[in-house]
Amino acid sequence: MTQPEIIGGFAFPQTDFLEDGSTTGYGEPGMTLRDYFAAKAMQGFMVGVEMPRFDNIAKVAYEMADAMLEARK
Repeated sequence: MTQPEIIGGFAFPQTDFLEDGSTTGYGEPGMTLRDYFAAKAMQGFMVGVEMPRFDNIAKVAYEMADAMLEARK
């Protein structure tokens, strides 16, 4: 599996901290900001939808996420 392109940086990155407050340089980068924005948009799109078309909602959610990232520039 190939790594997806990171668009917009990461949301909620985690760094491993040592007891003295320094970092190890390891950790989890977290989800991408694009994925976070898409998840939030998807929640809104599904409100009140009885039989959602998941493929369409997912596509539109990422289009909204891309627009949100563009607006941040």
